[in-house]
Amino acid sequence: MTIVTKRQVSRRALLRGAGAMIGLPFLDAMRPALAAPGGKQARRIGVVYVPNGIIMRDWQVKKIGTGFDFPRILKPLERFREDIVVVSGLSNHAANKAKGGGHAKASGSFLSGALPKYTAGADVHAGTTFDQIAAQRFGPETRVPSLQLGCEDSRMIGNCDTGSSCAYTNTISWKNPDTPMAVEVNPRSVFERLFGTVDPSLDAETRARRALYKKSILDLTRENTQRLVSSLGSTDRRKMDEYLTSIREVEVRITKAENDPEIPLGEKPSGIPFSYREYVKLMFDLQTIAFQSDLTRVSTMMLGREGSVRVYPEIGVPDPHHPLTHHRNNEDFIEKVTKINEHHVELFSYFVERLKATQDGDGTLLDHSTILYGGAISDGNQHSNHNLPLVIAGRAGGLRGGRHVEAEAKTPAANLFVDILNRSGVEVESFGDSTGRLAI
Repeated sequence: MTIVTKRQVSRRALLRGAGAMIGLPFLDAMRPALAAPGGKQARRIGVVYVPNGIIMRDWQVKKIGTGFDFPRILKPLERFREDIVVVSGLSNHAANKAKGGGHAKASGSFLSGALPKYTAGADVHAGTTFDQIAAQRFGPETRVPSLQLGCEDSRMIGNCDTGSSCAYTNTISWKNPDTPMAVEVNPRSVFERLFGTVDPSLDAETRARRALYKKSILDLTRENTQRLVSSLGSTDRRKMDEYLTSIREVEVRITKAENDPEIPLGEKPSGIPFSYREYVKLMFDLQTIAFQSDLTRVSTMMLGREGSVRVYPEIGVPDPHHPLTHHRNNEDFIEKVTKINEHHVELFSYFVERLKATQDGDGTLLDHSTILYGGAISDGNQHSNHNLPLVIAGRAGGLRGGRHVEAEAKTPAANLFVDILNRSGVEVESFGDSTGRLAI
């Protein structure tokens, strides 16, 4: 643990223990350090991806500007009206030009604006995604350059869509044109990556020892934690208590999922909650903690892989998602897809709520973040890549919410990514197939 002087704490301070290393939230005691030359408020970028398209008639906002009515699918975000911007009119032209399966082309090009190579082999090729441009910029200042999370199948080899590699459907993040970023679907692995001192796959002994003695991350760092807290003022003590409590709650939920006796052996990997709702919330909580402790400033999360056949019996939809989206105007199918779309937005609103409730310096995490929600397909029945369903949450870079921004028809989605990068402190003039910077 690095402490500058009493009541002056470095932003890079860590609580260390055997097999554990915990970053700290922003504390008042860090202000002297941030007041030094070059000290700036950290900004975060997140992407939350939804697969298979949207029922656009229940998504599309009709009024441009402010004071619009929230359509059915976006209704869960209405309470955050002043924190979001709905963006319409953008297109992913690369998906229209590329060969291959409609889903693979869409997700494989979504965040890069580059054509994915048509192949089911190991010779995959697409484009560097905008989140990884940010990760390259922020990576040297954080412990984890970026998180790539998902809630479904993450294999990167094989044919997943009409001769197109699974690498195109199962991740949306590419480090470079030849390197797709594998998606982590196990909350325990994410937790260990954030707070363990080494890669959990290489540290079986530490994990076994912790299980044997029922030691949590907080137990392993207790001595350093007590030493730090005793040097802080009352406000910072409260912040630390809230922060450590949130870590412990997440750890308990992961452990509970690992030991759930109602889940048949082999039904799912250990650590993944049986309930999809709880699974997604747990992954959002992990991202919130990672942002709060400045362990990373970049994350992407797939609520489902492109072409997902997940079923949602908890909301009355026991049918596989993807086949329903090819509804051929069957109103029963359309209603079921709409329920899935609503469910995803409701879960996203939980993430927005968590970010807004978490203090970060002179504001909240939401004040200092730009979170993109949406997908690479609008109408799933036709695999349309025009007028993409997109929402921005957050206020980083002075973004003013409460608005619906409609771009000129078929404007490249990459124009929005140029804006997000610049708004987050990553100065770029162009990206992918952009034609300029979208003024949102």
